Amino acid sequence: MYLNFKTNTFCLDFNVKLVMESLLLLMTKFEKRNTGCNPLAETGRSKLQNQRAVLNQQILRAVRMRAGAENLLRATNNNKVREQVLLELSFVNSDLQILKEELEGLNISVEVYQNTEETFSIPLVPLGLKETKEVDFTLPLKDFILEHYSEDSSEYEDEIADLMDLRQACRTPSRDEAGIEMLISYFLQLGYVENRFFPPTRHMGVLFTWYDSFTGVPVCQQNLLLEKASILFNIGALYTQIGTRCNRQTQAGLENAVDAFQRAAGVLSYLKETFTHTPSYDMSPAMLNVLVKMMLAQAQECVFEQIGLPGIRNEFFTLVKMTQEVAKVGEVYMLVNTAMNQEPVKENIPYSWSKLAQIKSDHYKALAHYFIATILCDHELQSGDDEDQQEKALSQLYDYMPEGLMVLTVLKDKVQRKQLGKAHLRKAIVYHEEALRVCGLCKKLRNIDVLQEVLTAAHKRSLLKYAQQETEDDFLSLIQAPDILPKTEHRIETITPQFSKVKVKDFFHRLGPLTVFSAKQRWTAPRTIRIHLEAGELGFSLKGGSPVQIYCLDPVCSAASMGLKEGDYIVSVGDVDCKWLGVNEVLEKFKSVGEQPIEIEVISCQDTAASMHSKSATYSVGMQKTYSLICLAMEDDKIDQTKKAPLKLPFLSWGTKNRQKAASTLCLPSAVAGSSQIKKKLSPFTLLNTESSLY
Repeated sequence: MYLNFKTNTFCLDFNVKLVMESLLLLMTKFEKRNTGCNPLAETGRSKLQNQRAVLNQQILRAVRMRAGAENLLRATNNNKVREQVLLELSFVNSDLQILKEELEGLNISVEVYQNTEETFSIPLVPLGLKETKEVDFTLPLKDFILEHYSEDSSEYEDEIADLMDLRQACRTPSRDEAGIEMLISYFLQLGYVENRFFPPTRHMGVLFTWYDSFTGVPVCQQNLLLEKASILFNIGALYTQIGTRCNRQTQAGLENAVDAFQRAAGVLSYLKETFTHTPSYDMSPAMLNVLVKMMLAQAQECVFEQIGLPGIRNEFFTLVKMTQEVAKVGEVYMLVNTAMNQEPVKENIPYSWSKLAQIKSDHYKALAHYFIATILCDHELQSGDDEDQQEKALSQLYDYMPEGLMVLTVLKDKVQRKQLGKAHLRKAIVYHEEALRVCGLCKKLRNIDVLQEVLTAAHKRSLLKYAQQETEDDFLSLIQAPDILPKTEHRIETITPQFSKVKVKDFFHRLGPLTVFSAKQRWTAPRTIRIHLEAGELGFSLKGGSPVQIYCLDPVCSAASMGLKEGDYIVSVGDVDCKWLGVNEVLEKFKSVGEQPIEIEVISCQDTAASMHSKSATYSVGMQKTYSLICLAMEDDKIDQTKKAPLKLPFLSWGTKNRQKAASTLCLPSAVAGSSQIKKKLSPFTLLNTESSLY
């Protein structure tokens, strides 16, 4: 019994060890491929994304039900059926409106994205990430590798898995620079994938589904441009989340916030200019234009907070500067609010966003009037003050002065200063009250405690300042405070995305150089050519970069008789893949063989052969390309074999008689390379036209 117990224990320990090793291997592989954050982590942002995904599915079902009811309504003439369908439509539209309001509530859940430390600042608005469905690249890419590149597709399973894992990780990127870099890496990788596997003449059968971040309506297309545009949108959205996450109570945090919002505006602007006619509302030119303005406005707001972070001194010229800066913030938010209320953006933008822009516009305009009132009420012109400088500074704040007033007179006259100062305070109070009123009307905004506290505190401060002024008959004062001219010393502009800073290696690098092995060019299956040296000569030369190309082929050499053609690319020498080898490296492979026969594999461009159909009188547009190739081959066979072609200069010659000539093995590579065109490495943006369309 004891022995059996020990044996069982040993077997149990051995099995546990195997299971632990397997789990460790799987975890290592998972960590290697997945760089996104844990989608199952119980964080506020992950809960928000999960809620958004559930709402997207509910909206999709409701949209399908509405489409079916509308089709039935158009198809039937039965009044009873029409009444029932109309009733169902009313219920479906009501459900859609409720779901849309819930999605709007998630989009305005700014407290989830804000800095976790206690702050006394108006919340900023981030963008939520677009949701997508999983995509399986396995079968389409494997079929294309086998059909187009004539390679064993099973050898590329790891590369396809890496691509799918990277896409899966991009659905839940970490909210930092690492997350941005991962999204950019996938965007650049899509450029390689597009050039490798997505020919412009047909679809690959890969369906991409992305949900609109504002309406939840899905967009399904087989176009890779939808994938690239959606990833760009998420890059901009992640920048906005990073900006709202910054600690706005520190100088460094505000600088990072300004930079993040400028970069978000740059990415969204790049998306608007590069991808036109996008089928999703959130990526339409009108919506992107509004989002860019909103991000720049938030960057301008952070600049003002950055200037006032050390404290605002109650000094004449300091207050003049702050008045113009805060007036600029109020102006940009007024423009954002105006843009949000224009068609067609008005129907899809969250209602609370437009109201928040209106609140911020009124709030910062009120602060501008409060600052200039402080200038007029607290700083009387003293004998030692520079009248000219104060007059110049104050005159820059106004486009015009109230009738009967002049800037220098106001500075010198105490009564006029008080009257104009109180007029500005009255206008500030009016703006504060309007901001509080709008905030109270919006259900989403009035539940944000910090927003209510900031607006209330600013309102009370203006009321207190007004109460501190001398009590006099205000009915005798008919002065209306003029508008304040906005001005800033910190110009906020978009920062164009610099994707080149992220280095990406093509997952499918083994297929060969992208300049040759792309989806645009069709190649024949590799042909095996057995080469016999004739008097130490091959009968052809090589040119180009990677891969090398047959050049100066002697039509009567043994290689030509076995099917080698001028212009063929060498893809392997012996058993060595040489797609990425240059002329010198291929030369070394030939030299290492010596006088022994060697087998090489070559490919021919089918498109080039098809373009030569004018040489064949039997070519027809309706016939297959292979038919024209047969005709061309028959014409080539008619060449008079008895006619001795002039012997072309051999590329490889290892005999003693040619060693000292310029055509020797040591000299020819540089001579040929100099005469051939240098092929540049194809960038993933080669096919990214500024007029690209998703349709």
